[in-house]
Parts: sequence; C-alpha cells; structure tokens
Amino acid sequence: MRKLLRLVCVAALFACPILGQQQPVAFTNARLIPITGPEIERGTIVVQGGKITAIGPSASVRPPAGARIVDMAGKVIMPGLVDTHSHIGGTAGADASGPIQPEVRLLDSLNVRSASLQRAQAGGITSVNVMPGSGHLNSGQTLYLKLRDNAVKIDDVLIFDKNGKYMGGMKFANGTNSIRAGGGSFPGTRAKSASLVRTQLIKAQEYREKIRKANGDASKMPPRDLAMEALVEVLEGTRMVHFHTHRHDDILTALRLQKEFGFRIVLQHVSEAWKVAEEIAAAKAPASIIFIDSPGGKLETMDIKFENGIALEKAGALTGFHTDDSITDSRWFLRSAGLAVRAGMSRDKALYAVTMANSIMMDLQDRVGSLEVGKDADMVVLSGDPLSVYTNVLETWVEGNKVFDRSDPKDYLVAVGGFGAGNDEGTDHIHCFDGDIGGEN
Repeated sequence: MRKLLRLVCVAALFACPILGQQQPVAFTNARLIPITGPEIERGTIVVQGGKITAIGPSASVRPPAGARIVDMAGKVIMPGLVDTHSHIGGTAGADASGPIQPEVRLLDSLNVRSASLQRAQAGGITSVNVMPGSGHLNSGQTLYLKLRDNAVKIDDVLIFDKNGKYMGGMKFANGTNSIRAGGGSFPGTRAKSASLVRTQLIKAQEYREKIRKANGDASKMPPRDLAMEALVEVLEGTRMVHFHTHRHDDILTALRLQKEFGFRIVLQHVSEAWKVAEEIAAAKAPASIIFIDSPGGKLETMDIKFENGIALEKAGALTGFHTDDSITDSRWFLRSAGLAVRAGMSRDKALYAVTMANSIMMDLQDRVGSLEVGKDADMVVLSGDPLSVYTNVLETWVEGNKVFDRSDPKDYLVAVGGFGAGNDEGTDHIHCFDGDIGGEN
C-alpha cells in the first residue's frame, strides 16, 4: 500500500524504515466520537508509540511536553473502521476441486500490493477480515489484517495474537453459492449441503478425540491432516466461523449447526435477518449485514431490506456491517451506517456497527474499534458528521501513522477514481515519516 518504492534509498541515512510513531502527538479541538462513550464536542486525543495515551475535552487534556500539536478544529475524529467481510487483495475466487477445504489458507494467495487495499484506506478502514470466496461450503481460512502503510509483503499487515500466531477465521457458506447441478462432490440441494458440513465436523470431532487419547504419544497420534487440524480449531473456538448465509431458512440451518457443534459464529450477509431477528438474538449470534444500493442478481437476496439493522437492534443482536468488497466499494463503507439510520436504526448503534461491533466479531475488541487509552491509534479524520453524504474521509491513521491523506494528489486519485487509480503497484509514491506522525491538514 504505497506500493512501488521508486525513490531508491542509497544509504542508511536516507532509508525509509517502517518505524513506530515515537513523538507524542496531540490532535486538538476536534469533535471526537469515541464510540464507547459520549461524543466530545471539542476534544483532544494524544497518541504515542502507536497507542492512544490520552483523550478528553481539550480544556482538561494537557498535551505532554515535546508533543507535536495538530489543530483539528472543524474536523471529526472517530475510530478506524473495521470491516468484517472483504475480498480486497484479489481474494474473491475459490478452488473448484471440492466443496469443503478448511486447509486452504488465504495467507498463501492475498496480493498485498493490490490497489484495493489503498481504496479501503481511502474509506477509513483500518482493520479488515479478508475472506476467500463463498462458492464452497467451507472455502478456507480468512485473514485479519491491519492496513498499515509501506507494506510490500503479507507479513507487514498481519495481526498477531498474544501467542504470536497470525489471526483469522474460517469461511463457511450455504445457500445457492455452493450448490452445483449434475452431481459430483458438490451438493445439489440445501439439505445435502448441511449433511456434508455435519459429516466433516463429526470427522473433526473424531480426529480431536484420537489426539486426546494419544496423550502426547507420537506412536498413537493419527496421521497429520491439515483439514482436520483447521476444523479442530473451529471446534475448540480458537477460530471464528464467518458463515455466508442469506435466506431465513439458511440462517436457521447455520444456527442449528452452530448449536450442535458448539463453534463460535458470525453470520455474514443475513439478507433476510428481519424475518428471523429474534432467533438470531436468542442464539447470541453476531450478525454482519450488507447494504446494497440495487439488490438483485440472486433470488435468495430478493427479500433483503434496509430495515435489517433496526430489526436486529430491536431484537438485541450484536450487529455489524461489511462491504464484501467489491460488492460494496470500501471507499463508501460509512454510507452503510447512514443507510441503516435512514431505515430506523439508532445513530449510536449504526456507528458502533462499523467499529466496535465488528472488532468484537474479530476478537480485536481490546485493540481497536473505539478511541480509548491503551488501544491502537487507528483513527479516521472526517470533514463533517460521519452520516452526512457531504462528508469526506480526509485522513486515515493506523497505529499512529498516516496511511491516507486526501490532500495528497495521489491519495485523492485513489479516493475519487480516475486513470491510474487502480494500478496494483500503487500510485507511485510511498509515505515515509522517519518516525514522525505526519503533517497537519
């Protein structure tokens, strides 16, 4: 992202390392939307070392000695947006060799230099769950990414857990996407789809039991099976299931499987959530929904409603939004919150849906999703209210470093489109702050 480094660093003195932001920086006089607390009309937020170190009304937050002061009067700052379902990096495709492929890793196919990552930055997205395609009952392992700048390889954008393992979920799907006519290994009906998934999960239970009985004795261990290993992570709850599902009956099938096998689930899309909102809430299943300007293309989405958000909110379900980029362009992600509010969802829950709710669905709630002391300094600077059609994303910050600046002509091109904006090697520049946090607006 700021892909091809054409300015060659000829000596270490002139090198452009990816450095953590060290100098404290105070953004002052901004309207702050913390998400987990009341809005602050004239506030200050201090960041250092990639973390938020202070936040509050400007009258009560004193910038530390040596801090760089950035006056944000007239602007709005909210947490970086979190997208629970995207296909940036050229990941929408899927292997057609079989319907269930939990061993497949998105890690091995994502193009980190794709212009689609920059477009997500231009939309204020800082954390994202990138998925393989949904043409399978199980299409493999997803990746949770931080859209850091200067990335030239996948390792540069991975998010690691406390044990040093890169984070991601598992993509399941049902409905028409995975159904194939004419027989073969793919299912021909919804009932067969569910039975194939149940069969594989039962095999995973048996594989897990063999490992337990071996009790560390290598001679008694079953032959290594990458697919079963991944599904055991699902059964153990260490890998979240992100379940593509649209129709009300498909939604209930997903919940039925979740109850039977006890895995953790996020329902993705749920076009007919308004029909079964109470059941979703009763199952304590988070739902990540999508807003489509022109519904169509799939019969199973014909009953999608903008009122999905308010239906789930009233039922008490944890609700988020996603782009499914490129179904919805990442640059317009905030519009999802606006459409939901227009259809009756509360403002607070709609903004929560693009930030904190989504971070919970990705097990990142302790790091991102709100402006709080100790969390990552992931922020979006807006020209006005986040729900206004007139508002633009001015800047996007990830861990205290600016990754998008609308005032930069090259970033502006990414934001609005035009010749060269889609080049996968970027727009011929790279941000290099040498440990600094960037300029004022």
